[in-house]
Amino acid sequence: MAAVASSTDLKGRWGSYNMVLNPVISKLGGKLVVLASASPRRREILTNVGLRFEVVPSWFKETLDKSLFKAPYEYAVETAKQKALEVARRMQFKHLKTPDIVIGADTVVTVDGCILEKPVDKQDAYRMLSRLSGKEHSVYTGVVIIHCNSESGEEVEYDIVDFYEETKVRFAELSEEMLWEYIHSGEPMDKAGGYGIQALGGMLVEYVHGDFLNVVGFPLNHFCKTLGEIYNPPSKNEVKRVKYDSIPSVETFESPGDLENGLLACEGEREAEEPDQKEAGPADSIKDGGKSENESRSSASPQWGSVAPTGAQGQTGWKPVFPHRIANLLDGFKASKVLFAASKLKVFDLLSHPEGLRAAEVAEKIPASVVGTERLLDAAVSLGLLEKSRQGDSVVFKNTEEASRYLVSTSEYSLHGYIMHCNDHVWPLFGHLEHAIREGTSQNERAFGKKSDRLFEDTYYDTKEKTLRFMNAMHSIAKVTAGDVATAFDLSHFKTACDLGGCTGAMAYEFAKLNPGLSVTVFDLPAVIEMSNHFHPHNQDTNQVQFAAGDFFKDDLPKADLYILARILHDLPEEKIHILLSKLSKMCTPGCGLLVAEIFLDEERKVPCRALLQALGMCEGSQRSAPDYSQLLKTYGFTEVHVKHTGNFLDAILCVKQ
Repeated sequence: MAAVASSTDLKGRWGSYNMVLNPVISKLGGKLVVLASASPRRREILTNVGLRFEVVPSWFKETLDKSLFKAPYEYAVETAKQKALEVARRMQFKHLKTPDIVIGADTVVTVDGCILEKPVDKQDAYRMLSRLSGKEHSVYTGVVIIHCNSESGEEVEYDIVDFYEETKVRFAELSEEMLWEYIHSGEPMDKAGGYGIQALGGMLVEYVHGDFLNVVGFPLNHFCKTLGEIYNPPSKNEVKRVKYDSIPSVETFESPGDLENGLLACEGEREAEEPDQKEAGPADSIKDGGKSENESRSSASPQWGSVAPTGAQGQTGWKPVFPHRIANLLDGFKASKVLFAASKLKVFDLLSHPEGLRAAEVAEKIPASVVGTERLLDAAVSLGLLEKSRQGDSVVFKNTEEASRYLVSTSEYSLHGYIMHCNDHVWPLFGHLEHAIREGTSQNERAFGKKSDRLFEDTYYDTKEKTLRFMNAMHSIAKVTAGDVATAFDLSHFKTACDLGGCTGAMAYEFAKLNPGLSVTVFDLPAVIEMSNHFHPHNQDTNQVQFAAGDFFKDDLPKADLYILARILHDLPEEKIHILLSKLSKMCTPGCGLLVAEIFLDEERKVPCRALLQALGMCEGSQRSAPDYSQLLKTYGFTEVHVKHTGNFLDAILCVKQ
């Protein structure tokens, strides 16, 4: 593993940075320079190069809607700007002094297009670090420098210079032992992405391309160059400045006590500390997306709770912080229904038009009322699903890149089928959730007027049309998850595989494509196999994949080296799980594998919440954690367990028969 940085290297860096800053520092003499951050790492970096400044932590609530930003660095720059603006404004009116310069910064971490937050517990830290293992990821820091210009008796004007820095970091392939040793050290728990490169986390890093200090939390080299351009500009036009006649309105905490008492708890995958008190490791990251889930909600921005500071209710003038988390939950069902309705009306298909469409044009094609269509489109824009722009005298709507990839019904990785399944079958069930909780049973009869024991057959296999609709739903979710499941483990030693309940073959085709030496048989009910030809990929050699009809509870299974159970076990009652796993155990010889793909519960039943929400459907099966599945499979002779948290809809576990 490559060394990250020695103490000698760092001392040399400080010396070179001092050489760059020295001419600039003399021009800052007598000026009030403010760092709008309480991060000890940023403070240390700037102190070590001789910059003299005050620290005034920002009270800005980091609630920007991340779905509105096309790239992570744009979010980082805007967050840094809002932090610095809040401090500049507050110092003028509350501290009764105007700073000359305010510096704001925000750092985010992304991998495979996903944004990692601080882990909420050890299992979450394991998931994050497993995702980083053997991969290159990006660390972005946005930096803003605000110059406050004022004449006696005149309103303050603000010049803003901003920039961002990207550093590529690659983790080595991490063994289970190393992962857990690092997790048990406690260091990952307060750091975005689950590691701090400046401390023990450095042992996980194989290489760094770019500014090392950017990963720590502040891109000093770029900062030095920018200061040089500001104070020794070759041309005024080369310096990007945005002038504000007055400070834009920003949302802040009600009082310093809000900050100091750490009253805020972040929604989703992380538990936040007080704003901007977090250590800059990789710090201040955005999710998902998750959408942390987080991984991710669609906007992926933190939502702050409303717990009062100790003793605050007894203080004069105290009032509660607005409960953003609860407010988002109150509106959550509306957001889901916007997605469902827009998908059912094929809005995203219509907006594949390269020039975009006006609301009236969409309304005509749906068809629907113009006023209703416009409100639906505006709501979709607010959720980050669509873009809205002006073309001449008209306002037009277009798909976002994400909508084009996942919401257009004809796209390769479309989730349209699964979204329609959620709208037509899951949504009605959850409309009777109170009854489900009281009775502890599925609400199929109330929702659909059908007995539970016949629902599956009547709903999905009653007619060819229903079968095709259900298969389309399963196909869409399988297409999105198959790649991560197929690459979760090294399967090169397996020559034949059988995907039990493999439906359309989406998972099998991906396994075959990514494992050229693997032959895969899809085994499913005759009604499903009959319709599977509708889903054959057009751009792939399908000779590695075969289809066989049968019932895996009653009929003999195809012989294979590896059996795949994707989204099967969570739906089955204990007696059926016993029948299926007993049959597999008898068929498998030593060395045969069983790969299970499911939503894994966290051991403490906290995250991912998707599994907990799924459990409320009150199906006959149960949601399980990775250790639960491991123990279950070991009971049937499948040991040598390997677990992979993919960050996708499905995680994976591979067990080998001994």
